Amino acid sequence: MPSDNFMKLANAIHRALIKVSSGKQGWEIAGMPVLKLTTTGRKSDIARTVMLTSPLQIDEGMVIVASKGGSEKHPEWFMNLQENPEVIVETQSGSKAMLAKIMDPDNREARWNEIIQNFRNYDEYQNRTDRVIPLVVLLPKNLSSSN
Repeated sequence: MPSDNFMKLANAIHRALIKVSSGKQGWEIAGMPVLKLTTTGRKSDIARTVMLTSPLQIDEGMVIVASKGGSEKHPEWFMNLQENPEVIVETQSGSKAMLAKIMDPDNREARWNEIIQNFRNYDEYQNRTDRVIPLVVLLPKNLSSSN
C-alpha cells in the first residue's frame, strides 16, 4: 500500500500535469473521471484538496471511494467530510459546491458490486483491510435534499 508521502507526491504531480497542459490532460485515469475534491480540515479549518477518481456516476452525482489503497485508516479527506459535508468539486468542466453523503450499507453493497465489476483494484483494496471501505456520493447542493 502506498505511503502518505507517495500519495501526496502523486497528487502534486497530477495537479501539475493538469496545470501545465492548461487543463487538457489529467482528467481521466483508467477509464474513470478525475476530480479535485476540496474539503475543510476538521482540526485546522483550512481548505484541503486531493485528486480522486470517480468509478461511478449516478445522474448528476459522482461516487468516490474512501479506500486509501486498502489502509486500515480512512483517508483524511473522508474524515474531513464527515465533519463538514460541504465540499468543492472541480472537474474538467468546472468547479461547483457540492454535498458529500456517505452511502448507507444497503446502497453501498449494490454500488460496490457495480464498481468492482469494472475496476477490480477496489476489490483488492477491500481485501487488504478489515474496515468496510466507504462509498461517498457527491451531489450538487440543489439536488442533495432529494437523495
